Amino acid sequence: MMVDLALLQSVSYIAGALGVCVAAVYYMMNLSVQKHNMKQTLETRQAQLLMQLADSFVEKGYRSTAMELLSDKWSWSDFDDFMKKYGQDSNPEAWKKFERQFMYWNIQGVLVRDGILSAETLFSWWGWVAREFWAKYEPIFIEYRRRYEIPPKGMMFEDHEDLYYAILEVQVENRKAFVEKRLPMRAEKRKALGLEPIPPYQ
Repeated sequence: MMVDLALLQSVSYIAGALGVCVAAVYYMMNLSVQKHNMKQTLETRQAQLLMQLADSFVEKGYRSTAMELLSDKWSWSDFDDFMKKYGQDSNPEAWKKFERQFMYWNIQGVLVRDGILSAETLFSWWGWVAREFWAKYEPIFIEYRRRYEIPPKGMMFEDHEDLYYAILEVQVENRKAFVEKRLPMRAEKRKALGLEPIPPYQ
């Protein structure tokens, strides 16, 4: 009878331990599924957000304004000349275009900074515009900070500036991946499909 009781206790302990193991495995599997679902939800939200931004970029005139501001129509010799031609007091309509454009890119910089939108995705769509806009107007932003920003200076428009660096980093990696991976992969696919190789572009 004592042996039977000890055996029952051992079986009970083993069953309890197995129950804990099964619960742990179930918890880990459930956690993995939740993580996968969260990733899919995030990707879906990013895609929806990108489509909304694309709609704003085209339908609300951000693209046409960007093209205008990046063209030679907007030129200046120094900060004072810029403010004389396009400043808030001297040319409110031009300043409104300029302000809307840098705010648009600054907001996208915030989205990238907070991990809501990836710099890689943004680069694939219109990252070159964000890059070129900062590159062209950087002297204006820097001088604006120098003259009007309350210390610590350098925070004004910082999310657009950080977006500029993020885009440049993605561009470097993208070009490297293109040369090392995508270009050879395409050549292999053409060969496998019996297509003539594309002659070098140089």
